[in-house]
Amino acid sequence: MKTYMAKPAEVERKWLLIDAAGLPLGRVATFVTDILTGKKKTIYTPHVDCGDFCVVINSDKIVLTGNKLEDKKLRWHTGYQGGLKEVKYSTLMKENSPKALTVAVKGMLPKTSLGRKQITRLFIYKGEEHLQQAQKPEKVEIKGVRN
Repeated sequence: MKTYMAKPAEVERKWLLIDAAGLPLGRVATFVTDILTGKKKTIYTPHVDCGDFCVVINSDKIVLTGNKLEDKKLRWHTGYQGGLKEVKYSTLMKENSPKALTVAVKGMLPKTSLGRKQITRLFIYKGEEHLQQAQKPEKVEIKGVRN
């Protein structure tokens, strides 16, 4: 018996909608990462981009458990001397909650051209409305998460 290897032309992409209200940041990020990489599909092949499109709504209602809201910080460096910047997640979630989810998902994707291609299929919105109505995304429920 031969091992099946998916070809890029054979991949059919679906549009999936996730409501992140009241769910932990890490759980949403891992679920979205599995969708973007295609690990939820039976045709998954590690070196082929076989993931789906993912629309996440209500990112401003994502929960951080424990003391992470006050203790956890997002850090980055500008490239200049003394250019280390940091922001608390409490501030980040108020001002730019889609960025918090994007950073979490991007850290879980491969650090290759494949991962850079996969992150382009992620669309995150603060509220209920999204701009992908024409694609008719089907709603997906994240199972096994206690609210």
